[in-house]
Amino acid sequence: MTDNTRGETPRRRRITLARVALYGGVLAVAIGGVYLATRRDGAPSAAAAHAHGGTGTSRAGAQPVSLTADQSRRIGVTYAVATVGPVVKEVRTVGQVTYDETRLQAIAPKIDGWVERLYVNTTGQRVAVGQPLLTIYSPMLVQAQEELLLATRLARDVRAGSADVQRNASDLIESARRKLAYWDIARSDIAAVERSGQVQKTLTLHSPAAGYVIEKNVVAGQKIMAGEALYRVADLSAVWVEGEVFEQDLASVRLGQVVHADFQALPGDHRMGRVAWVAPTVNLESRTVRVRVVLPNGDLRLKPGMYATLRIAGAERAGVVTIPRDAVLSTGERNVVFVREASGRLAPREISVGVANDERIEVLRGLAAGETVVASATFLIDAESNLGKALGGMGDMPGMEVSKPPTPLPMKATSDNVPAQTHAGHAAP
Repeated sequence: MTDNTRGETPRRRRITLARVALYGGVLAVAIGGVYLATRRDGAPSAAAAHAHGGTGTSRAGAQPVSLTADQSRRIGVTYAVATVGPVVKEVRTVGQVTYDETRLQAIAPKIDGWVERLYVNTTGQRVAVGQPLLTIYSPMLVQAQEELLLATRLARDVRAGSADVQRNASDLIESARRKLAYWDIARSDIAAVERSGQVQKTLTLHSPAAGYVIEKNVVAGQKIMAGEALYRVADLSAVWVEGEVFEQDLASVRLGQVVHADFQALPGDHRMGRVAWVAPTVNLESRTVRVRVVLPNGDLRLKPGMYATLRIAGAERAGVVTIPRDAVLSTGERNVVFVREASGRLAPREISVGVANDERIEVLRGLAAGETVVASATFLIDAESNLGKALGGMGDMPGMEVSKPPTPLPMKATSDNVPAQTHAGHAAP
């Protein structure tokens, strides 16, 4: 029993070594086949690579595209001819509607006192010039009324006096009236005090401005001080739109330029204004300059805080080659168009561009007037072009066309009792 066990161990080792040698041989044959196949295909691949890189004006690596009429119609391809004509550069930016600062007004009393009643008591309330704001009790107003009534009685008492005395009495009355008027007491209220002959405990303060209350700092019963701003009123019949223009576009922006404004909150509501102010300094972080546009707002549809798209019309360039803006595919590093050749193929071509607006873009180099380019579905054509490049290059990759190595023939057992191999590569039982 012991002798048989010792005899089996060396035999199993020899079998294992033979299998390792067999697998190594199969691997060597496979590697050899790949090497020969790549040697055989190496020259055409190099020639093909040279041919792909030889297109001087085409986009690097991209392939021309051939489409049937049905394919073009299905993906929405349209064409446009490069023409010579004028083009106006537009500077686009995003702005925000804000108050016209020249139409803001703070309402502050000129006397100390206590608020007895508020007539305008909510933020956002609309007010008109002369509209009552509040009633106020003020010892200063009481004293001024008493002076007015005293001057009135004096004028009655000296009616029979000399002209100088009567003139002095009239001057005292006018002085008392002016004092109340300078404190923003309405002339009608002053006249009412004179008619009644009685001092009023409270008098009414009226609004000196028209607009909307955007800030309210007073409540009924509050003690107020002279010069304290109780309300801030904004006239919204005109508004400002302020935006940022990049430093490199500053040369195309000047005072008085026409500006087109569109608003996301008001689809179809297109308005026009003019550049009213350009900031004298550049923002050091964003490298932008602030610009201001004044827009009329008689219908009050423009509300402070709204976003707007501003298009500032720059100077016109005449006699330049232009194509539709959608015809240009910009990658960030280059600009590409697809030119329709005489054969009907669409060939990619790199161009240099100049000024642009929403519709047209100037071509500086790479395209001549009269040539036809793809005007829509450019992105799809570009994807097809690059797909052709990828598929065409796979055949040139080393080993892509290598055939499967042949299966090794079965091996018979040796004198060392190595079992024969089957076609599946497993040891025979």
